[in-house]
Amino acid sequence: MSSEGSYYVPEQSKLPIFASVGLFLTVYGAGSALNGSENGSTILFIGGLLFAFVLWNWFATVIAENRAGLNSDQLKRSYVWGMGWFIFSEVMFFAAFFGALYYVRTFSIPWLGGEGDKGVTNMLWEGFEATWPVMITPDVAVNGDSAKMVGPEKSLSYSTVDSIWKWLPFWNTVVLLTSSVTVHLAHVGLKNDNRKQFNFWLGVTVALGIFFLILQAEEYYDAYTNLGLTLQSGIYGATFFMLTGFHGAHVTLGTFMLLVMWCRSVFKGHFSHDDCFGFESASWYWHFVDVVWVGLFIFVYILG
Repeated sequence: MSSEGSYYVPEQSKLPIFASVGLFLTVYGAGSALNGSENGSTILFIGGLLFAFVLWNWFATVIAENRAGLNSDQLKRSYVWGMGWFIFSEVMFFAAFFGALYYVRTFSIPWLGGEGDKGVTNMLWEGFEATWPVMITPDVAVNGDSAKMVGPEKSLSYSTVDSIWKWLPFWNTVVLLTSSVTVHLAHVGLKNDNRKQFNFWLGVTVALGIFFLILQAEEYYDAYTNLGLTLQSGIYGATFFMLTGFHGAHVTLGTFMLLVMWCRSVFKGHFSHDDCFGFESASWYWHFVDVVWVGLFIFVYILG
């Protein structure tokens, strides 16, 4: 049992290396699949499976150390700071993407349309108009019917964009905001030593996370197959899929984390009101994911 003044140093582990390999394969596979590679989906699946396996084992190692009493108060404080800085780094990550969206809409597009001292005209193609969203690629604008197809349609109308954003994003917002309430109810149950309440509301939160991902997959499928909105659909398609896609990856990770916490509670009886940082850190991350989605819903769907 560690004392207040001691600091447990874990043994060396190869898990960080395997995690890096799994994450690399996941990102490489996703990029390859989006660019039409035959093996992209397979690489994506292998990378995702490897990354999930590493996370599961990494969680198991940390859990075993805590259950064995190896975690001193000092080490537990380092977990709190570590999770806090991790979430802060994620805030900066999304701030960069939101900043890119703001820069393109507020500065780049007007300049390319000839506005202001830095304004230029016809840099992209003859007759370019500074309107947002820009969904026509230069290849389509210049070459017309001979341009490379990027989807069922070569360009999108504003009415088509409106049809995308009406219901699925709204229901996804309802789902995520509801899940933020349910994870809080789970936390209240744990603080009150009500295991039944904790397990029930945490299970509901995991189910809502999975439901969100299903709705987003449906949205992507409709955008790609029926509406022609892809990563190649101009700056609008690129920014849309970068922002929503990375957020979806964060929802996937958050759902996985909460699922691990639910399994620990249901099958192992872990957590008590005074020893539950594993769950608390996952709930912090989940609230962060919810806040980011609210920003996405406002700036990408409503104002976009």
